[in-house]
Amino acid sequence: MIVCVCKRISDREILRHVRAGMGFDEIQFELGVATQCGKCEECARDVVDQCHRSHPVAALRCESQVVLIPSDRHSTKPQAAG
Repeated sequence: MIVCVCKRISDREILRHVRAGMGFDEIQFELGVATQCGKCEECARDVVDQCHRSHPVAALRCESQVVLIPSDRHSTKPQAAG
């Protein structure tokens, strides 16, 4: 379904960006949704909110990663990514 007629942005395109970890403001900047007439903003925000409810960990998937970064050749002590 087309959400933003001015920029021809579909709900699928918005969902793809949400699943990549983006919030509404980032999606608005990236795609231009709700930047012309503004009539689609409520619908676009609803699509983002619905996706966050159905995939709540999408935006958090990289925050708890642990990466092995040896400080020398003999060390394998895990360190938090960051």
